Amino acid sequence: MSTSQPAPVSFEHLPDGLGIGTATPRLTWKLPPGTGSQQAYEVRLERSGREHSTGRIEGSDQLLVPWPGEPLASRESVTVRVRVWTAGAAAPSAWSEPSVVEAGLLDPADWSAIPVGGGWAEDPAAERQPARVRKDFDLDRPITRARLYVTAHGLYEVEINGLRVGSEILAPGWTVYPHRLRYRTHDVTAHLATGTNVIGAWLGDGWYRGKYGFDGGTRNIYGTDQALIAQLEVTYDDGTTVVIATDATWTAATGPIASSGLYEGEHFDARLDDPYWATRTPEQYTEWTPVRLGNRNPRTLVAPQGPPVRCTQEMAPVAITRTADGRHLLDFGQNLVGRLRLTADGPVGTTITVRHAEVLQDGELATQPLREAYSTDTLILSGRGPYTWEPRFTLHGFRYAEISGWPGELTQESVTARVYHTDMRRTGWFECSDPLINRLHDNVVWSMRGNFVDIPTDCPQRDERLGWTGDLQVFAPTASFLYDCAGMLDSWLTDVALEQLPDGTIPWYVPVIPGKPMWTPIQPGAAWGDVATLTPWTLYRRFGDLQILRRNYAMAKAWVDLVERLAGPDRLWDTGFQLGDWLDPAAPPDDPAAGCTDRYLVATGYFAYSARHLSLAAAELGMEQDAERYAALAAEVAAAFRRRYVLPVGRMTSDSPTAYALGIAFDLLTEPQRRAAGDRLAELVLADEARIATGFVGTPVICDALTDTGHLDVAYRLLTQTECPSWLYPVTQGATTIWERWDSLRPDGTLNPGGMTSFNHYALGAVADWLHRVVGGMAESMPGYRQLVFQPRPGGGITWARTRHETPYGAAGSSWETTADGRMRIHVVVPDGCSGVVRLPGCPPVHVEPGEHELDSWELLEKSA
Repeated sequence: MSTSQPAPVSFEHLPDGLGIGTATPRLTWKLPPGTGSQQAYEVRLERSGREHSTGRIEGSDQLLVPWPGEPLASRESVTVRVRVWTAGAAAPSAWSEPSVVEAGLLDPADWSAIPVGGGWAEDPAAERQPARVRKDFDLDRPITRARLYVTAHGLYEVEINGLRVGSEILAPGWTVYPHRLRYRTHDVTAHLATGTNVIGAWLGDGWYRGKYGFDGGTRNIYGTDQALIAQLEVTYDDGTTVVIATDATWTAATGPIASSGLYEGEHFDARLDDPYWATRTPEQYTEWTPVRLGNRNPRTLVAPQGPPVRCTQEMAPVAITRTADGRHLLDFGQNLVGRLRLTADGPVGTTITVRHAEVLQDGELATQPLREAYSTDTLILSGRGPYTWEPRFTLHGFRYAEISGWPGELTQESVTARVYHTDMRRTGWFECSDPLINRLHDNVVWSMRGNFVDIPTDCPQRDERLGWTGDLQVFAPTASFLYDCAGMLDSWLTDVALEQLPDGTIPWYVPVIPGKPMWTPIQPGAAWGDVATLTPWTLYRRFGDLQILRRNYAMAKAWVDLVERLAGPDRLWDTGFQLGDWLDPAAPPDDPAAGCTDRYLVATGYFAYSARHLSLAAAELGMEQDAERYAALAAEVAAAFRRRYVLPVGRMTSDSPTAYALGIAFDLLTEPQRRAAGDRLAELVLADEARIATGFVGTPVICDALTDTGHLDVAYRLLTQTECPSWLYPVTQGATTIWERWDSLRPDGTLNPGGMTSFNHYALGAVADWLHRVVGGMAESMPGYRQLVFQPRPGGGITWARTRHETPYGAAGSSWETTADGRMRIHVVVPDGCSGVVRLPGCPPVHVEPGEHELDSWELLEKSA
């Protein structure tokens, strides 16, 4: 790309434009480096040999700009370029490099494929062996284009002529299948040749019919069938098209996968593996039988809104220990989510068993935290020489693996850990002078990676792995800084809205699966249900996408209206089942909701906060009456909160850090009450020697509450505490991810006995948002970071910090240091098209335009004197 041209256009929140699911995709581009600001732009579309130009359009819009031409038709491909006029330039920029957007199948009538799977009888209550399906077909002329549109009931991996199609795993991911089944578009032109071709697919149970959920899990949550839905469309060089779709002409057979489950692991018999199964002609496959046909309403087939799950990193073991009985214990040095790829050679029938765990206890795998997720993979060797294998349809959370039955010497080259998560683009970085805090931040990143696996999960290792709404709600600000997760979370919020009950209740987790007796039937709960109002707002602020607010507004309004009815005229939500400040460290291991803070105080506080954010969303969407109504409701709830939960002496009825932090952070208090609450909060923190005393609700806001009431030093005391419970205690214990409990591993070295003791859970890592904004000193002051605030507030002995974020407009950064003579120097980067303000302690604010700027606190003070 030339420095005089904009970056190539991108579409919606997708990494590329192939198979897009909207006829009018929005366009985003970044300005040529160093050009400052845009005054006008022009978009050129090339479609079907014709060219269309918008002509010069005045304005600075460059983020999610409306589609400027006729809507796309299904399968239509359009090349898009943009050029811009920037401030001070006499001529327009060069045209951007071309970007291609191609529509998927936009009309249900475009689909002719029907689900096909194994035609044999199965016991739906038992573990079933997965099927493979295949079809051979002839192409009698040279081809110019081929597209595969594919999804499944269950999971799939497709091969054409023996070559894997795509690199994603656990496709099609997990959505609310009755309403939305995601399909993906692949360009498979290079896979095909004139003559005989074969398409085949491995199938797995996955979330669709595999055993999933609590207390032994539930099978067949969405159906008993396992089926491929595939439509291969091939265009010949004369322009004619042939369609090879799943139908009654396909055949099926079992393969070398004996069993596979997301929790259980995978069992593979290499003796039954034929690498040519998807390349040979049917007469060589007499054991293949007709498929069973299924049903799927094509109206439920939807294109992706974000990237798929892929391998993003490979890691070798850092240590291999052989036990006295011949097992091998592998340490990968990092708690990760993925699978092992093995290369082994041994006699026929040799059985290699791999077990996984996050931590060790007395030198052995600690499997108690896994509950009933057995996380065991088995490979049976064929005896035909070295064999490389990796499971297909399972995923494990682990740092340690135990391998039994390995033939010969096990070396680092024999085993690789492959890390998997939704393949989001990394956008945020932070580091500072304190190595423990740097490790804490790394742990947050790793926990996000391990739990953003198609949906935002609560843990990746045990028999749960669900999309808990409250966990994501508190972590969304951190997530949206670290990664471009807009498309993934937009898709998940679509499912949250689909799962919302008619009365407005938001489920505890989405997609919804059975969870008796605690989680089924679904009840409305504060903090978890508030994902409906708070997370769309967070995504709007961070990614600048007003449509996310618009699409989720009805869901948010229904939620707030429900809570208003539950609270009644006194505006206090003080009835019903609530989780309160979940996993408050004072709560007993077997009752995580029994914290120090009145759960109805939490509920009423969130009621006010959600009503206020609904009002803000309404204002952004131009709904003035709603904005006024919900602003007034928020004020009424805040007044009720003060009457019920704030005592005349200034204390709160729950004299706990979470109560004061919520009152401050949610702006529920009068100014005198706010000052008193800040002082009492600081007093409580210091009285406990700055050990943390908050759970999922209080933890994300406590440092901001202290900072905003003049107790920055106490916030840093909390941050830098290393005794249990604290953020840094797990770091001192060697943690490489965020723990679910502050004491998942107790100071005496024993595991927390609670049933929920995950060592990879991002919720308590929500403090990273404070690290980015306060320690690093960079935050957005307009949606999409169009305006930034650089306001580092040093403390805790930290002498420097660097924060960088790839905003929708380009790279922004803040790098500061303090010197022995008391100076503070800062280097800031403002993206083209944006502006900012720098606020150094004790100095007047300085407005900055696009580019790089160096500022010195002493020089600023001298200029202002």
